[in-house]
Amino acid sequence: MAKARKKKVSSNFSKFIKWFWILFASGLFLIFLIFLLASWGFLGEMPTFERLENPQTNLATEIISSDGQTLGKYYLDDNRTPVSYDELPDNLVHALVATEDARYYDHSGIDAIGTIRAIVFLGKRGGASTITQQLSKLLFTKRISGGAAGRIIQKVKEWIIAIRLERQYTKEEIIAMYMNTYDFGYAADGIRSASRIYFGKEPSGLKTEESAVLVGMLKNSSLYNPIRREELVLNRRNTVLGQMAKYDYLTEKGKDSLQSLRMDINFNPESHREGLATYFRMYLQGYLNNWIENNPKPAVEGERDRWNIYLDGLKVYTTIDSRMQKNAEDALKEHMKRLQKEFFHQNTPDRNNTAPFLDLNTEETNRIMERAMRTSERWRIMKSNGVSEKEIRASFTEKTEMTVFDWNSDTQEKDTVMTPLDSIRYYKTFLRAAMMSMEPQTGHVRAWVGGLNYKHFQYDNVIQGARQAGSTFKPFVYAAAIDQLRLSPCDSLPDSQYCIEAGKHGNPEPWCPKNADGKFSGKMYTLKRGLANSVNSVTAQLIDRVGPKPVVAIVKDLGLTGEILEVPSIALGTPDINVYEMVGAYGTFVNQGVYVKPVMVTRIEDKNGTVLYEYVPETKDVLSREVAYAMVNLMEGVTEGGSGTRLRHSGSKDQTVYKEVITGYPYQFTNPIAGKTGTTQNQSDGWFMGMVPNLVTGVWVGGEDRATHFKSILYGQGASMALPIWALYMKSNYANEELGISMEEFPKPEGLTINVDCSKENLDTPQKDNLEDDLDDFDF
Repeated sequence: MAKARKKKVSSNFSKFIKWFWILFASGLFLIFLIFLLASWGFLGEMPTFERLENPQTNLATEIISSDGQTLGKYYLDDNRTPVSYDELPDNLVHALVATEDARYYDHSGIDAIGTIRAIVFLGKRGGASTITQQLSKLLFTKRISGGAAGRIIQKVKEWIIAIRLERQYTKEEIIAMYMNTYDFGYAADGIRSASRIYFGKEPSGLKTEESAVLVGMLKNSSLYNPIRREELVLNRRNTVLGQMAKYDYLTEKGKDSLQSLRMDINFNPESHREGLATYFRMYLQGYLNNWIENNPKPAVEGERDRWNIYLDGLKVYTTIDSRMQKNAEDALKEHMKRLQKEFFHQNTPDRNNTAPFLDLNTEETNRIMERAMRTSERWRIMKSNGVSEKEIRASFTEKTEMTVFDWNSDTQEKDTVMTPLDSIRYYKTFLRAAMMSMEPQTGHVRAWVGGLNYKHFQYDNVIQGARQAGSTFKPFVYAAAIDQLRLSPCDSLPDSQYCIEAGKHGNPEPWCPKNADGKFSGKMYTLKRGLANSVNSVTAQLIDRVGPKPVVAIVKDLGLTGEILEVPSIALGTPDINVYEMVGAYGTFVNQGVYVKPVMVTRIEDKNGTVLYEYVPETKDVLSREVAYAMVNLMEGVTEGGSGTRLRHSGSKDQTVYKEVITGYPYQFTNPIAGKTGTTQNQSDGWFMGMVPNLVTGVWVGGEDRATHFKSILYGQGASMALPIWALYMKSNYANEELGISMEEFPKPEGLTINVDCSKENLDTPQKDNLEDDLDDFDF
């Protein structure tokens, strides 16, 4: 009986063991089968070898300055610019490994110890996900599956992908891919964007405590947000530093020292409407879209059939120098803030009941406001949404909260309540400005500022806006006369009333231009003195002698594309020209008569560094070296004794409001400078074109409408509105010797046959600052 019972127990135990191993083997087989089916794609799509070889992540196009700085990026949702492993600092890699995957270098994608620990303790003592698994999730299994079964299958797929990634890439490449893929929030996609946005530096410059902040965010960037949850992120950073000490990447003393530091966030959001060179970046956007239309993308299976500047990670190498660009933006803001203050002072409602407009009646003012309302973004959007015109008009008279531009605020904007119609008039009160700076020998554009603030003034006055050129057009007349008639800067003409009769040069009626002050001295003026002081009578005689046709021919060769009538009145600057074309044209004088078309982009590369485009200079011989040098010599007279003489002034400590705005800057330039001021009728436009041997810069200042202008020429001339911006810009440039801006003489051709030394004939330009000889009168 006992034996039978013992035999039965033994039999049951054998069956138990048998079924245990059967179930164990079945479990192993089931697990193997699940992995096998997952790897074959039966449990959901798995990435192909090609996708593993080239994971598809959206990459931002990067705009790179000539001095190697990132000016900005083009992106939609993913502001991602990848960096290589070598560009990651050791402290960042150490923080990552210590915090996220301590045995990273010892496993092949799956951490067995971590997995067993997570199963036994149900994840309460740390997870099992390796860096490689996290990368696989970011790249290929981003959406979290619902339900336990779904999560198990997803985890299996992550394991398989992780193993494949480990076979495909080195440990270093996987770390770089992971850091380049993670979304750190605030459009900080990838470590490079995160480093620039949160700390204002490249990843290679990150300090240990800064790297710890970013690694801490990997747990959950929405939760560990350093802008919104500073204390939480600080504690998380210190946890990361503790992990680094635990795994001997830091000493205890070093850990304690770093944990005692405050979290120094330097937040620099990367926005399309903010940052450096915003106007240039918007121009470049159109340029690249045009390039894409004419340059098809090579066909590659699984990729887009055309380039996309927001997704393909192009690198665009530009001619803009970030240092000069900043100098230009700072100079424009500094002067325009002062000038605008004076404009507001002169255009209060009690001083000008039609402010900001001058010389207009109520009907004309209403016409300007009506046009502005109909061309506004509000009108366009409401119209496209099917809103009736009556409702649209009514919306312009309803008060609403808005943020507007304001010079007096540190952020250059303020919150207020006003009607949209009032906001239109408010923005009409602001004077606008633009400047462009170019290296004449290469055509490389070094700085481009299209306005005051791109966020609030999106019209680019460098290339979109063409305004009357005023006296800045006169050098083209002088160039044609010297070239065609072989005149010299020292030849003289009388300053007396001069008329061109009706019918001559296509003139419909007699044309008798006045000088700015309405007076004529009756004295003989050398061409040099005539140009230096913008004497209209001298210019009128020159265009009569050479004719308008040769002048128009020359300016077309100099890159001016707008319509220019072949009539005498163009001599005083009636044609509309933009800053971009004007700078290119003046560059020809400095470049010994050779026109070089302005260049903004030198090279475009794809994300792998393959060159897609390299520029070829566009040049044209327009003037002889002698004529070009004679023109430069003429325009040196503008800064030596004409309307640009204030560049040589030292300023005054005891400044009136006038002196502060106009002459209060201690310029004191002593180096050779050629230039030309320009002012149009009613002081609507102020220009200054300034040149040194290796840099040509054009500046324009004026209102959006010609009716917005200073009442007097004292403030409204080019020498007051535009010249100070050039001076401040050049002062900053010269302060940085690395820029290499020339202070030398302009190169003189050998065997020069044109006489440029007027001192031999005792015809030197008088050394005085003619504040009002710059204005052109268009009465004709």
